[in-house]
Amino acid sequence: MPGSRYAGHEELLRDLFGAAQVTVDDGAVTVDGRRLPVVDDVIIALAPDRLPPTVRERLGGDVAEGGSSGAFAADVQAGFGDEWTSHPDILPEHEAEFAAYFDLVALEALGGARVGDLGCGIGRWSHFLAGRCKEIVLVDFSEAIFVARRNLAAADNAVFVMADVLDLPFRDDAFDLVVCLGVLHHLPVNALDAVRSLARLARRHLVYLYYALDNRPAYFRGALRAVTAVRERLARVRSPRVRSAVTSALAATLYVPAGQLGRTRLARHVPLAETYAGKSFARLRQDAYDRFFTSIEQRFPRDEILGLRDTFAAVTVSEGLPYWHFLCERATSPG
Repeated sequence: MPGSRYAGHEELLRDLFGAAQVTVDDGAVTVDGRRLPVVDDVIIALAPDRLPPTVRERLGGDVAEGGSSGAFAADVQAGFGDEWTSHPDILPEHEAEFAAYFDLVALEALGGARVGDLGCGIGRWSHFLAGRCKEIVLVDFSEAIFVARRNLAAADNAVFVMADVLDLPFRDDAFDLVVCLGVLHHLPVNALDAVRSLARLARRHLVYLYYALDNRPAYFRGALRAVTAVRERLARVRSPRVRSAVTSALAATLYVPAGQLGRTRLARHVPLAETYAGKSFARLRQDAYDRFFTSIEQRFPRDEILGLRDTFAAVTVSEGLPYWHFLCERATSPG
C-alpha cells in the first residue's frame, strides 16, 4: 500500500524534516500540514513545476499548485532519469569503486549514523552503505529514485525522497554524513558554492567533483577539449534508441581500448586507462552514457577544492582515484 513503508517511522521523519508533526497515510506523508505524496515508497518533495512528466501523470490530481525559484536544468533531470532507467543494475565492480570513494571515511564507525545519499542515482553507493549505518536517506530529482527503491528493496532502514539537492526540505544537521558523488558538477550553479550550501546538513560531507586534469600532462587537457566538443553535440540528442547505439559505440571504440591499455605500463599516460582497466562492458556503457549525454559539466583543480576551507574547518582531498573526491568537515553548528 503506498505510504505504508513509513507507518511507524513518524519520529524518524519528524527529526529528518525538523517538523513538529508528521502523519502517514496510505498515499502521503504530511509534514507540518504540507502533504507530500508517496509513489512506490518514494516521498515526493520536489516542487510541482519540476516533477518529471511521468511522475506528474502518475500523481494525476494529487499535485499541489505553486512553483519554485532558483537554478534548475530540466534537460539534466531528464537525462539522468533516462540514464539510470536504461542502466539500472548495480554491478560487481561497483563494490571496488565504493571502497575507492570511501577511503576517507571510517566505515566501521557508521553503525549509529544517519547518512544522506544526495543525487543517489540507482543507489549504487547506498547499496553498500545501508548495512553499515542506522538510517540511510536516498535523494534524487530524477526518475532514478524509483530504480534506487527497487535496488534497495531489502533495506528496511532506507528512506527514499524525490527532491532537488539545491532545494532540500531537511533540517540543519539532519545527517551525520552526507555523500554526494558525481552530482554537483552537472548542476546549473557553481559546484563549490553548492557544497557550501549543503554544509548545514551535516558535520561531514564526502564529495566527488570532476577534476580539471591538473595532475595530468597538458595533452590530457587537449583531449578533453575535443571530447567536450563531442559531448556538447551529443547532449542535444533526445532519441533513446540513438543514445543507446552511440553509448555502445563509444564504449567499444573508446573505453574498451583505454581499459586494455590500463593493464599495461602505459596506464598513467593514457586518458581513461587507469579508471577503466578491468571493467565490464556494462560498466563502460554506464559511464559512456554519463559522460557524453550531459549538457553541464564543471571541473575543478585541487587548490580550488581546498578553498572550501572558507566554510569547513577541514578539507581532505584523497590522493587516489577518482580525482577529486574529498571529505569536508565542519567544526561548528551551521549559521
